[in-house]
Amino acid sequence: MEHLTEKNFEEKTKNGLVVVDFFATWCGPCRMMSPILEQAQEELGDSVKIYKVDVDEEEKISRSFGIMSIPTIYIFKDGKVMERHIGLWMHDDFVDAVKKYM
Repeated sequence: MEHLTEKNFEEKTKNGLVVVDFFATWCGPCRMMSPILEQAQEELGDSVKIYKVDVDEEEKISRSFGIMSIPTIYIFKDGKVMERHIGLWMHDDFVDAVKKYM
């Protein structure tokens, strides 16, 4: 899954349906979330793009979104924040949330 940086964040989130997972490599729940996101990407296909932001490497982005706990997942549609979820998100609940905006 592609990692976003300060240089490409705005470009990658401005069009279409985009999910961004704010995570850290040392975070247990974040590691549990990764296979859920990968499976959802396979199921949902090209209708949604799922990206990751490492909060330790991209502090400026994390601060701009007020990330205080991880994982935190944002759903964007055409650059606008539609939904935010903090903590582990079960597969079916995650997919249902994304499908609301398709």
